[in-house]
Amino acid sequence: MLQDTWALKAQREGYRSRAVYKLEEILVKVKYNNQSCKVLDIGCAPGGWSDYLIKKYPKSSLYGIDLLDIKPVKGLKFFREDICNIDNITEIHNKKGSFDLVISDLAPNLSGIRDVDEINIHELNLETLRVAVSYLNDSGTFIVKTFQNTLLKNFRTEMENYFSLVQTFKPAASKSKSGEIYLYGDK
Repeated sequence: MLQDTWALKAQREGYRSRAVYKLEEILVKVKYNNQSCKVLDIGCAPGGWSDYLIKKYPKSSLYGIDLLDIKPVKGLKFFREDICNIDNITEIHNKKGSFDLVISDLAPNLSGIRDVDEINIHELNLETLRVAVSYLNDSGTFIVKTFQNTLLKNFRTEMENYFSLVQTFKPAASKSKSGEIYLYGDK
């Protein structure tokens, strides 16, 4: 059995998951360096991305939302809630239009039925985009996980309606057999 070198590295370095290296690579490639940013982490369980950002940008304010509970992350204001109900979370809603960075490593539960999964992924991506557009400030950045499928081009086109720059990334820490990719949008 092959060992997952990224998962082992995360374990050695004290991170919650291998996903931190995906976010780290994207942030390095786009030269993101806002030392005191306000971040909204959508689908934040298990908390790896938030934990990484707090360590990298200790002056930042982080807010996270997920259906799943997480072990506390020092510096993260966490809300166990569905993304569709984010506007009902007063503490986040009051900051609408002020976030510098909205990130999402969110993925739906996959059924194994391609057409159903593609629609579910697309709908979740569109909801995440809606939240990002509503909650980002005028110079904000959006990073979202999606999957290679027949609706990806439509989602990217939708992102291009709101962001002046949209890029696609397949980070080295992504499993080679995985169809996951990340889109980066900059206003």
